[in-house]
Amino acid sequence: MWVHPQFDPIAIKLGPLAVHWYGLTYLAAFALFLFLANRRVAQPQFAQTGWSRRDVDDLLFFGVVGVVLGGRLGFVLFYKPDYYLHNLDEVLAVWKGGMAFHGGLLGVIAAMALFAKLRGRKFFEVTDLIAPCVPTGLAMGRLGNFINGELWGRAADPSLPWAMVFPQSGSPLPRHPSQLYQFFGEGLLLFALLWLYARKPRQTGQVSGMFLIGYGLFRFMAEYFREPDDYLGLRALNLSQGQWLCVPMVAAGVLIWALSSRRKT
Repeated sequence: MWVHPQFDPIAIKLGPLAVHWYGLTYLAAFALFLFLANRRVAQPQFAQTGWSRRDVDDLLFFGVVGVVLGGRLGFVLFYKPDYYLHNLDEVLAVWKGGMAFHGGLLGVIAAMALFAKLRGRKFFEVTDLIAPCVPTGLAMGRLGNFINGELWGRAADPSLPWAMVFPQSGSPLPRHPSQLYQFFGEGLLLFALLWLYARKPRQTGQVSGMFLIGYGLFRFMAEYFREPDDYLGLRALNLSQGQWLCVPMVAAGVLIWALSSRRKT
């Protein structure tokens, strides 16, 4: 059994300037996106239709805005609507914490829809390009969660070799390091599968559909090992809020993939 190493959240401190590990993981996520998306636009199916590195830079900008606004509003609406209804002045107080992946996803979808409209491109052409480049960023986010000792897992059998005590939980119980499960599952493994799947030309929308299916399934499984939010607990059928949010995500992915597969061109 292990004890969480209690990393100093500040990675670098230069006088009054403090750079947090979590901020560095976001920078790493953006850098990985730029690297991978530039690889994607160089592939024939995108290079032949005029995609460029400048487009990748713009996609990152649109995506960051979508992630921040959508992630925050998703947390407000999906996880603490009653609290923020009575504390409207804190809705945009992102420095106090509180972001939701599913809200961030909706924010990115809106941002990509706007990008597609402004550039005269098909929506699913845009999302197919970026989908395989997203999981590495998710992996960096989960690594940041682990470094901060937050979003810990449910209680685990002490005999589990990698069971870990998280002092921030306020409990001496050994727990699943669920942040690392998500790092490997919805991060690295999903990236490898999507990248291999997207290497060959696919019908427009298929790669996007596979991303929704893959992330939804990996996240749904990981939630069985992740401690539910104490202010929500488990919902109907003993599923967490995160699992219920994954259900429509997987359903939408299956529908998008199936409809895309029926296209003849």
